[in-house]
Amino acid sequence: MGNSNCETPRRVAVPPKKSFSASLSSAFKETIFPDDPFRQFKNQSPSRKFVLGLQYLVPIFEWAPRYTFEFFKADLIAGITIASLAVPQGISYAKLANVPAIQGLYSSFVPPLIYAMFGSSRDLAVGTNAVGSLLLTSMIGREINPTENPKTYLQAVFTATFFAGVVETCLGFLRLGFLVDFLSHAAIVGFMSGAAIIVCLQQLKGILGLVHFTLETDIISVLRAVFTQTHQWRWESCVLGIVFLSFLILTKYYSKRKPAFFWINAMAPLTSVILGSILVYLTHAEKHGVQVIGHLKKGLNPPSVSELGFRAPYLMTAIKAGATIGIISLAEGVAVGRSFAMYKNYHIDGNKEMISFGMMNLVGSLTSCYLTTGPFSRTAVNFNAGCKTAASNIVMATAVMMTLLFLTPLFHYTPLVVLASIIIAAMLGLIDYGGIIHLWTIDKFDFFVSISAFLGVVFGSVETGLIIAVCDINIYIYIYIY
Repeated sequence: MGNSNCETPRRVAVPPKKSFSASLSSAFKETIFPDDPFRQFKNQSPSRKFVLGLQYLVPIFEWAPRYTFEFFKADLIAGITIASLAVPQGISYAKLANVPAIQGLYSSFVPPLIYAMFGSSRDLAVGTNAVGSLLLTSMIGREINPTENPKTYLQAVFTATFFAGVVETCLGFLRLGFLVDFLSHAAIVGFMSGAAIIVCLQQLKGILGLVHFTLETDIISVLRAVFTQTHQWRWESCVLGIVFLSFLILTKYYSKRKPAFFWINAMAPLTSVILGSILVYLTHAEKHGVQVIGHLKKGLNPPSVSELGFRAPYLMTAIKAGATIGIISLAEGVAVGRSFAMYKNYHIDGNKEMISFGMMNLVGSLTSCYLTTGPFSRTAVNFNAGCKTAASNIVMATAVMMTLLFLTPLFHYTPLVVLASIIIAAMLGLIDYGGIIHLWTIDKFDFFVSISAFLGVVFGSVETGLIIAVCDINIYIYIYIY
């Protein structure tokens, strides 16, 4: 006797075959327009279409009408908190990029305002980053010596920032945000870890109080520059470096153990700058081998349109550096934004992020800023401080503006060794040796890609690491297809 609960299996209809052109059109639409941005315009009046289009292109017009006082209180606290990190980090990374320290503060004023208008992330905090600064030094410094030709070097940096903005904006308007997803996680882990090690080693110049240093970024050249100048090491600078680096690492460790006290880690860099400046001022340590920042100009960003160099002989260098660093910074910023958006369960648009990054670098290159993105450390502080919208970037920019107008003379006695300690403390978190080891257990090829990029950066150059990573990815795609 058959089971009365059994049902006759149903046949699923085979979908009709599509022509090649129809399949290609469908694949193109799913890739380029996965969010179907034109759907909202259907059956709308012309005035409504204009408003919707404006909100789509400039997201601040979408969320600003719903902004509340509760949101403002949260964004105010978050903005002031990240400003306390942005000021010392901006100065530190500017020194790493071999541009005047004031450029780091300029880059934390204009670009955050642009991102607040065009960005789709509620948590991303905009500013300069260490890897981008290192890439500028590596790619442009090889052609133009920043010590011998500081003006030409700065012009090349502004020009590279301009072309980074052009590339990022074009990628966004062409809706090529999906290309960021093709960047291998394994390659990024290896590249970032290698770059973090090189950045840390570069800071030995500041820790040891050295005046002359190599422009090369490979580990052999850096260590040779360190140990061939042992007679120029300054013990005063070494002691300060060890003390402040220990303080920064301990505050970071404590904040991880006690997440509610995240603000201790956020305030530690600015606290180090204040304490270091007071110590140097009281002891006149600048007369005993401790190098200081010196004079910083007061005032807001001067225009730099006339500083852009579109003529030979360094135009191709600026284009190459801008395109490369722009894409790397874009990948980092989008990845950071998506990571924090997952915690709050909202979506960020990769194409809008490309446009916003491109716009802030385009405008930044015209207002004395160098390349900016959404660095992880600053965004993590913004997230933990309880930000609600991108308005926290506006608060941060306002705080930096007040610093530029009134407080820059106070940084005169800030010791460079403190800035070096801030960079090292920030970079130690990017050395993901655990992630590389984990790749070995789950995918040997990904481990090979990661370690190749890592070794390429450490023993070759940042460009070598990138080239190796891209070649490894292409080999993998070829093997997978064929």
